Amino acid sequence: MIQYIVERGDDTVKGTIRKRALRYVRNILFCMCVTVLLLGAAAGAVFAVKGYRMYQAAIKEKSVAMIADTIRSRESFIKYEDLPAVYIDAVISAEDKRFENHCGIDIWAIARAVWTDLRTLSFAEGGSTITQQIAKNELFTQEKRIERKFAEIFAALALEKEYTKRELFEIYVNSIYFGSGYYGIYDASQGYFQKDPKELTDYEAIMLAGIPNAPSVYSLDKNMELAERRMSVVLNRMIKCGKITEKEASDILKSR
Repeated sequence: MIQYIVERGDDTVKGTIRKRALRYVRNILFCMCVTVLLLGAAAGAVFAVKGYRMYQAAIKEKSVAMIADTIRSRESFIKYEDLPAVYIDAVISAEDKRFENHCGIDIWAIARAVWTDLRTLSFAEGGSTITQQIAKNELFTQEKRIERKFAEIFAALALEKEYTKRELFEIYVNSIYFGSGYYGIYDASQGYFQKDPKELTDYEAIMLAGIPNAPSVYSLDKNMELAERRMSVVLNRMIKCGKITEKEASDILKSR
């Protein structure tokens, strides 16, 4: 009996020690997590300040209000109402599915991109909206820097205050690069298909919608096979966004 009590006492002591050890480890992990979060917040604040300064310097050179004026002054400028509806749906589905509802930045897309970048230890994804892409193309360089991403955000918020969604879409498709030396949807439509944008078939319109993701890769003059693969990706995103059905997507692919 005495031996049993002693053994029970040993088990109790061991259990107490184990609980204390687990509590200690949990406290250490908690402190580490808090420290990481605080350091991340501090680093974010630093980069946000740098980004705001970068944004301020950029708009001194070219104001947000000047962006549309510069692009609209081009002879090849195409208005929103002269674009095929399927092209508009394809671009939004492929590049920024919440474009019509967000304020210039897409928190969910940014969170997904940050998670992907942390897992891959790279800047593979940026979570940029159409508005942010306008800011990057018109105000900043293509260099991947954290402070530039913050500068993009400040510029995107300013762009959303200055222009309607239709105006922003016009600015975007009339200025982006389509490969083979074509800038803007009019030049790309004429260069690749010898047509005005409103004359494009569904196949051609969706094909063009996929090129700006990587124009040097998907240029129709360089690699039609890769361009068609990208088109399939765009079609799948359109299906997920409810813009077309699977049957319609299949018919479009067959209509080449």
